[in-house]
Amino acid sequence: MSELTTAQVLVEALPYIRRFAGRTVVVKYGGNALAGTSDHDALALFAEDIVLMHTVGIRPVVVHGGGPQINEMLARLNIESSFSNGLRVTDAATMEVVQMVLNGQVNPQIVSAINTHGNVAVGLSGEDGRTLQVTPRDPSLGFVGDIEKVRPHVIEGLLHDGFVPVLSTVGVDSHGQPYNVNADTAAGAIAEALGAEKIIYLTDIAGLRSNIDDASSLIQRITVNELSALIENGTVSGGMIPKVESCMQAVRGGVKSAHILDGRIAHVLLLELFTDQGAGTMITGGVS
Repeated sequence: MSELTTAQVLVEALPYIRRFAGRTVVVKYGGNALAGTSDHDALALFAEDIVLMHTVGIRPVVVHGGGPQINEMLARLNIESSFSNGLRVTDAATMEVVQMVLNGQVNPQIVSAINTHGNVAVGLSGEDGRTLQVTPRDPSLGFVGDIEKVRPHVIEGLLHDGFVPVLSTVGVDSHGQPYNVNADTAAGAIAEALGAEKIIYLTDIAGLRSNIDDASSLIQRITVNELSALIENGTVSGGMIPKVESCMQAVRGGVKSAHILDGRIAHVLLLELFTDQGAGTMITGGVS
């Protein structure tokens, strides 16, 4: 990259840095994005993006899942895994593995990657301070919880003190029992409770397409009403439905915009936040 091109990139980023300084941005980092690609260390680049956001005055909050990592551990322990309507059936043994992987493996991994560039990240679970207070969804699913209430005071305290909260999505009921919580849903609820400027979902797809089989049909910007229509006509289906429903709920709850990005792309967060072109799909509440 030439010196002139570098300068042009910085100039293009400047108005976005000014616009988002002091604003909270919730980033949901999925387990598939965490796996990365053979071309680069996705987690290391993600950590650099988060630290840069923090350095220019944005207040990032990282919410993570870990489905592939949980699957791997269950297989190693010879614990059978099953799903119902896209949700993991979570008995007591599976719940222990969920806690072990999310709280003891994935969360420290993300925190460590961020703190390589500065001691700003603090790991926590939805259990801490009952941040994610849940109720059981369905007895047949075991310990799978629906979010009843987000108690954001722990997250807000960390943000006020200049830290980057990194939250695993294990919730807790009123009796202290841990529950497995869908990470997409949790991230949306947290963004809504914090009054976030944006919620960004990093996953293993480039965004939404008007034609699922045509990579050139990427939808760069869409409203929640238009997105509802795509769900109804089947354009958005399967495993994407919970993610886009979380996006729509967050936007309807006051979050300015939701974004779906391919977390395997190098520095995709910076491309989406600080360039005119963007890098994925942006969902808003107004006219597209």
